[in-house]
Amino acid sequence: MTNLHAILKQYWGYDTFRPVQEEAMRSVLEGRDTLVLLPTGGGKSLCFQVPTLAREGVCIVVTPLIALMKDQVEQLKKRHIPAAAIHAGMNRHEIDITLDNCIHGNLRFLYVSPERLRTDIMIERAKQMNISLLAIDEAHCISAWGYDFRPAYLLIAEFRTLLPGVPVIALTASATAEVQADILDKLEMKQGRVFRQSFARENLSYSTFPEENKERKLLQILTNVPGTSIVYVRTRKRTQQIAEWLTRQGIRADYYHAGVPYRDRTEKQMAWQRGQTRVVVATNAFGMGIDKADVRSVVHLDLPASLEAYYQEAGRAGRDGRKAYAVALYNHKDTDDLSQAVERKYPPIQTLRRVYQALANYFKLAVGAGEFTSYSLDIHEFTGTFGLQVSETHYALKLLEEEGFLQLSEAFNDSSKLHFLVDNRQLYDFQIRYPDYDPFIKLILRMYGGELFTEYLRISEGEIGRAYYAPLPEVMQKLQFLQERDIIDYEKQRDKPQLTFLTPRFDAELLTLNVFDIEKKKERDLRKVAAVVHYAQHPSQCRTLLLLDYFNEHDGRPCGVCDNCLKRQKAENVHDQTEELTQRVVVHLHNNGPTAPRSLSDAFDHMPEKQLLQVVRKLIEQETIQYDAQGKLVLNATRLS
Repeated sequence: MTNLHAILKQYWGYDTFRPVQEEAMRSVLEGRDTLVLLPTGGGKSLCFQVPTLAREGVCIVVTPLIALMKDQVEQLKKRHIPAAAIHAGMNRHEIDITLDNCIHGNLRFLYVSPERLRTDIMIERAKQMNISLLAIDEAHCISAWGYDFRPAYLLIAEFRTLLPGVPVIALTASATAEVQADILDKLEMKQGRVFRQSFARENLSYSTFPEENKERKLLQILTNVPGTSIVYVRTRKRTQQIAEWLTRQGIRADYYHAGVPYRDRTEKQMAWQRGQTRVVVATNAFGMGIDKADVRSVVHLDLPASLEAYYQEAGRAGRDGRKAYAVALYNHKDTDDLSQAVERKYPPIQTLRRVYQALANYFKLAVGAGEFTSYSLDIHEFTGTFGLQVSETHYALKLLEEEGFLQLSEAFNDSSKLHFLVDNRQLYDFQIRYPDYDPFIKLILRMYGGELFTEYLRISEGEIGRAYYAPLPEVMQKLQFLQERDIIDYEKQRDKPQLTFLTPRFDAELLTLNVFDIEKKKERDLRKVAAVVHYAQHPSQCRTLLLLDYFNEHDGRPCGVCDNCLKRQKAENVHDQTEELTQRVVVHLHNNGPTAPRSLSDAFDHMPEKQLLQVVRKLIEQETIQYDAQGKLVLNATRLS
């Protein structure tokens, strides 16, 4: 049998697998369709990466987020494992080269969005590839019962018909029984094997607190729990406000959201991973694919919209197995806001048609045209042009995206990219004809290497300028010159979101919207909000058991470390102490006879006076003791006889 442990040790440096991982890998190597459910940080990616390296061929990885694709590709490259991604920000030539490298090169992993599977170029090239495995990451997205349904995931079953005999592995960190069944059905996983690790996290202490002054409570948490932390909030503006407030309190904090320029986001993330920043205040854009095991606390200042999302985000704490804390703070306004947010997410159907028609007019697209064309979209200019509300338009675009008509990339502030269109011989001829450009070209090759001839690489015009001792405009002018002579393909950094039409343009009034399904999804979202509120406000049940019950795991045990478990333990301890104190007071009065209250207090001065007073009152109410004529406490002989 293939030595999976040797591969694990060679590329990742680990000696042993975590629970479930090896069993899932063996299933894949046996050619079985496999569904893997592992908690956040449980090592899902290894379940398809290791078996791919155990045999020849390419693994196609379907994942919904560009940021997650890029992160995993970079992680693989750092381990000297050839990998690439295809996403909406790439031009056709760039895609062409990447797919060719899958056929003729040594690429082992190709990451794609689900929308990409239906393109002609992907279908034709896939037929020429030696594909050994199809991996579906974030597999809950295929289920309409899930919390992040993506209609494009339904294309995967059709794509599978191109890959006879190739097994499928589907992976997710959170899926209810309904979602699991839906994944197996929609991916046509005949006799698929399911491997599941318990969703319980023994080292993670969950707590929720009703709080009006959340900032004060946050500061208290960060003071009591040293180490790295993530603080989640709902809005971009709030990330900056809270980060600046924490900085004023003497805590090294920074903010992160999808609107921050790509390079700045990378720097913020790296500073946090290196420990230069202690706390990142972020929207839910932060965390997917983040490889940091020593996060000691995750605090939600705003409740998320589902327990699936909360479990994934909270689960980023304590991935090293050491004690960690997941804390959610809420007030009554928060719980009301969650329901209102769901209502805003689903604007009227006619609004969707109006926004779609406005897009077609804005980009001058004729009916039947525009499939897989991308445009820069300035949302404020667009809404201003057509008299649309920004917030309502945002949610309309999201719904149109979910319905599979378009894709809006938040990762728009990506670096510039460069690729040489000529071979070494042709480049040498150019350098002879244009000697002034010879040192500039040599510098670029020294900085970025020969991979420029085989793929597109991200570049920094600023770094080139500093190395070449030239101002930025001069660098960009030289790159433009090379582009105009077909020596390079130079894609400048974009500064606006990229909107991609995934289908030919429809007549807006004939747009095939699934009105019934949209309404059903809204109802499901409201039920998920109710589950979050139930979790946050439950006064007694173990938090871990509440989560396990939601994920249909009914054989768990109380964690003993959440706020409710600790309250129960404290109450039981107080009860035990009270019972013991009660017996001792009765014995004392029996042995010493009538006793003045002050003398009784002196006799039990090692006990809290408040607790002693409560015991005495209870004994009087029960008529076990009473006051005599001198105001002293005595046993009630009638009750004791």
